[in-house]
Amino acid sequence: MEGGNIESGNNMGILEIPSSEDDNPNDMSLQEGTDIIVPSVGMKFQDENEVFEFYKNYAYQVGFPMRKRNSRKGEDGVVRYVTFTCSREGRRSTGSNSILKPQPTMQTGCKARLTACSNLSGSWRINTVHLEHNHKTSPSKSRIYRCNREISARVRRQLEINDVAGIPLHKSFNSAVVEAGGYENIMCIEKDCRNFIDKVRRLRLGEGDALAIQAYFTKMKARSPGFFFSIDLDDEARLRNVFWADNRCRQACKEFGDIVTFDTTYLINKYEMPFAPFVGVNHQGQSTLLGCGLLSNEDTRTFVCLFKTWLECMHARAPCGIITDQDRAMQNAIEIVFPNTKHRWCLWHILKKLPEKFGGHRHKASILATVHALVYYVQSCEKFEQGWNNMLAEYDLLEHAWLSSLYNERGRWVPCFLKTSFWAGMSTTQRSEGINAFFDGYVHSKTSLKQFVEQYERALKSKVEKEFQADFKSFSQMVPCATRYDMERQFQSVYTIAKFKEFQEQFTGKMYCEVLGLNETYLHTTYDVREDIILNNCMKTKIFKVCFRRNECEFECSCHLFEFRGIICKYAVTVLIRNQVHLVPEKYILRRWRRDVNILYIRVPITYDGWVSTPDQIRYEEMCNAFAKLADIVAHDESRSRGIMEWIEIQTNDSSMLKYSSVGSQRLDEA
Repeated sequence: MEGGNIESGNNMGILEIPSSEDDNPNDMSLQEGTDIIVPSVGMKFQDENEVFEFYKNYAYQVGFPMRKRNSRKGEDGVVRYVTFTCSREGRRSTGSNSILKPQPTMQTGCKARLTACSNLSGSWRINTVHLEHNHKTSPSKSRIYRCNREISARVRRQLEINDVAGIPLHKSFNSAVVEAGGYENIMCIEKDCRNFIDKVRRLRLGEGDALAIQAYFTKMKARSPGFFFSIDLDDEARLRNVFWADNRCRQACKEFGDIVTFDTTYLINKYEMPFAPFVGVNHQGQSTLLGCGLLSNEDTRTFVCLFKTWLECMHARAPCGIITDQDRAMQNAIEIVFPNTKHRWCLWHILKKLPEKFGGHRHKASILATVHALVYYVQSCEKFEQGWNNMLAEYDLLEHAWLSSLYNERGRWVPCFLKTSFWAGMSTTQRSEGINAFFDGYVHSKTSLKQFVEQYERALKSKVEKEFQADFKSFSQMVPCATRYDMERQFQSVYTIAKFKEFQEQFTGKMYCEVLGLNETYLHTTYDVREDIILNNCMKTKIFKVCFRRNECEFECSCHLFEFRGIICKYAVTVLIRNQVHLVPEKYILRRWRRDVNILYIRVPITYDGWVSTPDQIRYEEMCNAFAKLADIVAHDESRSRGIMEWIEIQTNDSSMLKYSSVGSQRLDEA
């Protein structure tokens, strides 16, 4: 800026910014009654960047975020016009799906802004200024706004060094805060540092890293005999396929390895090797990892090798059911390695392809609606086949190759063909995709294999902590019963909170159900149960058949919810209560959903170790933690603190003398 020069007829404004009530009193960058230069029409600058820095400095001192809203170029292709605004300008558009779950937003429709343009000589002049904001401003919070955050060169270097040394990022950030004299004196937040380190970590793998990861896994197995790994190398010692599972995954598989989802759509490293997790669902209804692999290829041979390795790792216990996408190579491998395992396709992936397959068809909307109705609402296989054939005939789709292939494999994806088998409530590979999304916070598309294993440990520890907290919640809390029926209390006392909520939803749903009639035979009684379904102020009804054998107290519903998910349905509850059944037999209470069973895998610790944890670094960390623990105990006692500090000083001097003595002796020996 030209010394704050202003065209004739304008006055340069001086704004006094008093301290706000919510300003941080420890922030020494904020002074009572700070004088700043206020933007005004006519102020001149040498270039666009000078205008930006001036407005940014003004915004920082006033206490609001700013951004460059737009710019326009002249006929010569040079930027001639620019608008800077308060970042709280504009309003977020709200979709119909997010009305009930609005997300936080900083946009308030603020009109504060500054526009400037340049002349042919290249100098810039402020054209318009709007200073008023429709929200509070706070100078003490300026350092938190994204536009003001940056990591200094010194902090960047220290973060890189600490990361190589294996120091956790939160400790590195805390060290930078202490060195700066407090949070108010550092111009970044921990998230900025984490993003910076994530970029730095995207390094290329050097020669021999295949051997390095093999050595690492070997060390893990030595520390924990339950650790399992398999590495496949080519003739040039390059990585081809990797599989590993820690002891916790192996123990979890004993409890929850009956139903597995497997998905390879997630690429986590610079070679674009698919990350292939085996995922199950635990007693809390959470996804749990049952081992994972990294693949160089997605052919039948590779999948056969991977599945055989997983089977060996999991004590030769094949899953009862496995969910994958429609990959043919995967299907071939499953038939070879898991010949007795039920294999279903991910329903979501199939339905996702519908709009693409019928994009230009004139009856596209009707076809999609018909397929969805057949998939989600038809209860019997016969009615599905009849409805499918009617659809093909009505829309002239008898020669449609994709639909024909789907129909031929209908036993792998249509719910009414699969609902009589237990699938733990899963019909898609979204469990695997959920695990993939979980790792998104830790790895990137260019993460090296070595770095991935290190970050995998951190992600897994976080996952284990969430499982532990869910277990604690089920241990220490209980969802109140909605009714006074003994049956509801029966499930309340034994199921985890998540699974009891599922049962309770079915139990209370019986209020919409009514028995219309029954057909009694010598062996059993079949009840017709009507459900009133109210959706969007419209009501429709559905009829379900419940077969009940009174002597054995056994039931089977046409919805097959219990067979599919292991949760008794509302229609069965209606019949049971009608027949004055107060408590259900034990066989209807699944072990895998119980809170009171002894599940071994919960007590198995994570055994991974950092890549750079040398013996020296481990000892250093142990001593630091020990000193910190001791300081917490004695810091309140002045005399004991003084005595310990004196002892530390003596030890430091003695150790220093010993170190220099040993170095000197070594040099004398060398001489």
